[in-house]
Amino acid sequence: MRRIHLSRAEIGEVEERYVLDALRSGWIAPLGPHVDAFEAEIAGRCGVAGALALSSGTAALHLALLDAGAGPGTVVPVSTLTFAASVNAVAYTGAQPVLIDAQESDGNLDVDLVLEAVDTLRGEGAVVPVVVAVDLFGRCADYSRLEPGLAERGVKLVEDAAEALGASHGGRPAGGFGRSAALSFNGNKILTTSGGGMLLSNDEALLARGRYLATQARQPVPWYEHTEVGFNYRMSNILAALGRGQLERLDDMIARRREIRDLYDKHLTGVSGIRVLGRGGTDRDEDDNCWLTTIVVEGPDRDPTEHQTVADSIVGALNTAEIEARHVWKPMHLQPVHRHHRAFLTGASERLFERGVTLPSGVGLTDADVLRVIDAVTAHLEGVR
Repeated sequence: MRRIHLSRAEIGEVEERYVLDALRSGWIAPLGPHVDAFEAEIAGRCGVAGALALSSGTAALHLALLDAGAGPGTVVPVSTLTFAASVNAVAYTGAQPVLIDAQESDGNLDVDLVLEAVDTLRGEGAVVPVVVAVDLFGRCADYSRLEPGLAERGVKLVEDAAEALGASHGGRPAGGFGRSAALSFNGNKILTTSGGGMLLSNDEALLARGRYLATQARQPVPWYEHTEVGFNYRMSNILAALGRGQLERLDDMIARRREIRDLYDKHLTGVSGIRVLGRGGTDRDEDDNCWLTTIVVEGPDRDPTEHQTVADSIVGALNTAEIEARHVWKPMHLQPVHRHHRAFLTGASERLFERGVTLPSGVGLTDADVLRVIDAVTAHLEGVR
């Protein structure tokens, strides 16, 4: 039986044409014309003045945080419901992460809680230069409230838009919020360069400083001269060419992922207490890029103590059936490496981790593939019931 993957990269003739052009151009070593063009195209898509193509989204976050003043003696509030890179990048700077809980509707940062955390930390005498907000599973955080709330407090914002290229909030594209933003082009993202990322900002001086640090902080002289420690963070011309090909198809890929989410929503919402994360009631996802669709086990017809057991069993049953599924991100305050950090918690992220299952959402899935996933989930729930 063919395995159905969670979010497999799909590469076609458009990408092949771009990569072949890069190979034939002779620009094989890092940097080149495709890097310059990719930066300009992504900046235009995200509505910012400029962009810096890098080796990973983590590298972009690291540079963004250094610019924002994160470092030894400072604390940085950051979403707890996220991939480890969001918090690791804070640790790279020497700052102390402070982990902030999610809102249960969509898993994104709880805005009221993070503003409360900033006020509490500052009241205790802590230096809080910046907050990192993560756009979870392709949905922007509530920047209409977060941006002005932080601006009133004189705190910078870094947007971790690693999962959200193509999404928007209030008519503004993901990647365009805060002092700077980070994108990821990892292999399972909505747009991939195999591995890579991008730093975005309206501040040209910020990008120039990032460009300098990302190329080992080499001084502009005829020999290798270094007056401070830099990083090997630049993207190669070949990978940028792949990204340009993917970018041409981005809108079609988002549309397909939305069709997949619609199928899941149609067939699974309300089945034995299942809801699709980010949908239901007044919650809409018209501005999401639908990168990954997650279902949450809940509902009054089930004892709350059973939710985690049922979610665990769904993940196990699907993988046994050659369908890749996984739990929602394990919150950073539960991770052994980060559990010693201070946290402001409501319990929402733990509940989503216990009850959430992320389903295959890649653009290469056929309707038959999606229905196979749906049938496996419903059959398993009938057996559990």
